[in-house]
Amino acid sequence: MEQLFILTLDASNFILAIVLVAMGLVIIFGLMNVINMAHGELFLLGAYTVVLVERAGGHFWFGLLLAPLVVGLVGLVVEELVVRHVYHRFLDTILATWGLSIAIKQAVVIAFGPASHTVTNPIATSIEIFGTPYPVYRLFIMAVALLVIAVTFWLFFRTAFGLAARGVIANRDMAACLGINTRRLDRATFAYGAALAGLAGAVMAPIMSVDPQMGLGFLIPAFLAILVGGAGHLAGPLLGAAAIGGTDTLAANLWSPVVAQIVVFTMAIVVIRLFPRGLAGRWFGR
Repeated sequence: MEQLFILTLDASNFILAIVLVAMGLVIIFGLMNVINMAHGELFLLGAYTVVLVERAGGHFWFGLLLAPLVVGLVGLVVEELVVRHVYHRFLDTILATWGLSIAIKQAVVIAFGPASHTVTNPIATSIEIFGTPYPVYRLFIMAVALLVIAVTFWLFFRTAFGLAARGVIANRDMAACLGINTRRLDRATFAYGAALAGLAGAVMAPIMSVDPQMGLGFLIPAFLAILVGGAGHLAGPLLGAAAIGGTDTLAANLWSPVVAQIVVFTMAIVVIRLFPRGLAGRWFGR
C-alpha cells in the first residue's frame, strides 16, 4: 500500500510537469497553428535563469519568479522577429523554430559551457507518508502545476481574453471582422506559452541536471501528450499527460526505463490509430 501511494505521487509529479510544458505548446498550436520546436529550449532557458540568479548571489525563489518573465519576454522577441513571418507556412514554422532551438542551445553552451549545473533545493526536507519519506519539494512542484492549470483554464474560459482567443481558434477571419486584434492576441499568446515553459524549467531545475540537452527530455513527452490527448481542447494535455506520464512511471517501476519508453511509444501509436483527434477529441467532440 505504501509503495503504491508513493508510486502514485511520483506519477502525479511527472504528469503535472509534462502538463506545464504541454499546456504552452497546445495554446500556441491551437491559436496560431505553429508547432514550436524551440519549446524545449524555452524550458531550459527558465532553468538557466535560476542558475544565473544563483551565480549572482540571488535566491532560488527570486529566480523562480524571474524565469517566466524573462522567457515570456524572449517569446515576445521570437514571435516578432521569427514566428509572425511564417504563420501561414506550416512547414516553415517547424523549420524556423527547429533552427531557433539549435541557436538557443548553442548560445547556452557558449555562455554556460556544455557541463551540467545544479540548482539548490530550496525545500530540502521530507515528510513521512505511510512511514516512507517523500520530498516536500516534489509536492511543491505539484502544487505549482495545479495552480498554473487552474489559472490557465480560468484565463481561457472565464475572461474576455479567453473568449477572444477561442474565437480566433474557431475562425480567425471572422474574429478579425468582429474587431478582435488578432495580431496582439498572437503576441500575448506566444509570450504566455513561452512563460509557461520558462516556469516549468525553473521549478524543475532543483531536481534535475541543468544542461543544454535538458529541454529535449520534456519536449518529447509533451508532444506525445498532445498527440494522445488531442490539440483541439485545453483538456487534451491533461488527458495525454496522464496517459503518457502514468504509463511511463508504471512501466519504469515494473521493468526498466528503456522498456518504459517502448511501452509509452507503443501506447501512443495505438491511441493515435484508434482516436486520430486524441482522447479529448473523442470525449469532447472536438
